Amino acid sequence: MPSTLTAQPTAPAMDAHVVKTYARMPEVFVDGCGAHVRTADGRVFLDFLGGIAVSALGHAHAGLVDALRDQVGKLIHTSNLYRHPYTEEVATRLARLTGLEAMFFSNSGAEANECALKLARKWQRLQGHPERTNFVALEGGFHGRTMGALSVTHSPKYREAFEPLVPCCGWVPPNDVAALQKALETIRPAAFIMEPIQGEAGVRDLSLDYIRAARELCTRTGTLLIHDEVQAGCGRTGTFLAGAQAGVTPDVATLAKPIAGGLPMGVCAVAQPYVHVLQPGDHGTTFGGGPLVLRGALVFLQELEERGLMRAVVERGAQLQQGLRNLQREYPEIIELRGRGLIQGVRLSKGAEELQKALYANGLLTNRTGGDTIRLLPPFVVTEKDVADALAIFAHSLKQVLRT
Repeated sequence: MPSTLTAQPTAPAMDAHVVKTYARMPEVFVDGCGAHVRTADGRVFLDFLGGIAVSALGHAHAGLVDALRDQVGKLIHTSNLYRHPYTEEVATRLARLTGLEAMFFSNSGAEANECALKLARKWQRLQGHPERTNFVALEGGFHGRTMGALSVTHSPKYREAFEPLVPCCGWVPPNDVAALQKALETIRPAAFIMEPIQGEAGVRDLSLDYIRAARELCTRTGTLLIHDEVQAGCGRTGTFLAGAQAGVTPDVATLAKPIAGGLPMGVCAVAQPYVHVLQPGDHGTTFGGGPLVLRGALVFLQELEERGLMRAVVERGAQLQQGLRNLQREYPEIIELRGRGLIQGVRLSKGAEELQKALYANGLLTNRTGGDTIRLLPPFVVTEKDVADALAIFAHSLKQVLRT
């Protein structure tokens, strides 16, 4: 943790000129190190939210800081009309890690999903099926807030104020193979989009058997299979793609959140048959895949592939999961533990909102999702001591909320 703070300029009233789309906490975070962040008044929090699954390299990662400082002094932006040194290296690494053939670089997960949906529609048109414009998605799924991504996001609280959206999206319950088969055969959609782990629905895992069945059904019905790996991908479960644990390769995978170490970046990764679907002029982005962002992505991917970061995810994830199991034995109000690796969910029969507040008061950053589940998304660089400290805070907070 840096020992001094940069002086902060006098500011107007809190969020006086900011659109009120977030109910933000009052603390002002000014710096951090590893899995810790510090406020302007010197309070230190253990960060097990990671900017909502973004800060995989933690805060002030030395290699990332050095690379970005160097790149800022060389070249920040070129547009996609010109080449820069990092495009092919990052794309090649991602092809190796995902098993997919080609990458479209964007600025966010929502944009990556927009690209995937557009690709699916055009593919069906090229195959002589222009009528196949619909999509099937899962109940509980979340895919972003742009109009297309929002259309395949299930919760009405996200969608209703902005309807009508892209029409004709069919919803099916997760882990129900028969319902999916019926939807694909009757709706005949352009694509089926799914998260292998539904983050916003309360870290809800899809079974590996279901993921395999979805692959088989999509192949049989000529439906593109899109895996939204924006939250659970990039190594967070211990494999680069969460869906890979089912032995499945989708037609398209979307990535974002941690991939550039905190800089805004998304990826739409496509299998070989779909590489040439989108042609010049079909899709684009001004800022996506710029030299600064891809330099950050290169640092992250090097840490994963060459410096043991994926192994650390597995080890620290196992430690966290075992500690939560121990707490579950003591607190029957913990009715379910969800997730894999460093995406974990603690579902409670009561007191989830109060527990989240207690965790925050005691110095642990988390959030609550699905109404009843505390979501834990620590950075991949989290240490053994960090996990032990977080579990201690969790135990203390559970006692405060449920035993007093």
